Amino acid sequence: MMDWGRWVGAAVVGSIAAAAVAAPWLAPHDPNSSHIDMLALPNAAHWLGTDDLGRDVLSRVIYGAQASLAIGFGTALVAAVIGVPVGLVAGTLRGSVDVVLAALIDMFIALPGLVLALIITVMVGANLRNLILVLGFVMWPPVARLVRGQALAIREMPFIEAARVAGGRPLTIIRRHVWPNVLPVVAAQFLISVSAAIFTSSSLSFLGLGIPPPMPDWGGMVRAGFDYLALNPWISIAPGTAVSMTVMGFYLIGRSFR
Repeated sequence: MMDWGRWVGAAVVGSIAAAAVAAPWLAPHDPNSSHIDMLALPNAAHWLGTDDLGRDVLSRVIYGAQASLAIGFGTALVAAVIGVPVGLVAGTLRGSVDVVLAALIDMFIALPGLVLALIITVMVGANLRNLILVLGFVMWPPVARLVRGQALAIREMPFIEAARVAGGRPLTIIRRHVWPNVLPVVAAQFLISVSAAIFTSSSLSFLGLGIPPPMPDWGGMVRAGFDYLALNPWISIAPGTAVSMTVMGFYLIGRSFR
């Protein structure tokens, strides 16, 4: 049976990624260029109207895809780089190593992610690089716990025992036998981490701790239009819809791999 969720998600993500790449040619206006016609409703010149500074909303939504995808993929990569090795080592070696690493994972999972991201972002400052590093640091524990669970199950397989009896070293067993079997789950979690990172970064931007202006950012656009909903609701509706669709697309693709 065809997995329609995967194809719908792929179509949504593919469209948004194409818009991000083709933004210089697809956007009808410069995203940071102001016009006299401020807070205009959708019209022939500005299909989604303009914001409080007279900037074209549609152009800023299109360019905002670049920052959101960069944060999503960058965060998921940082989380995987930290979480996958920790989970593999904990689940394969077990013993005291597993106890210590599992306690470390549980400690970080117990902390509220958004609050922790808020605190760290305030300390280090908000910019694209810092957001990726902060969110990656906050989101690695779920990755590590998932990988650890898979490694614990794989560790009991007969071929792992055979490799151990044959004199295979722990790191060799992890690299040759455990990691290839964990990879599909890591791929699925990677895509789900992308969607979570985009949603979390938009939340931080809404709270004023996102990418600093004038770089277009969906969460910041939603917050900027919050005070002008009665004049032009598309300032908030358009980027909010973009966030929802992107998060849904990556989630559908990641869920289909599980």
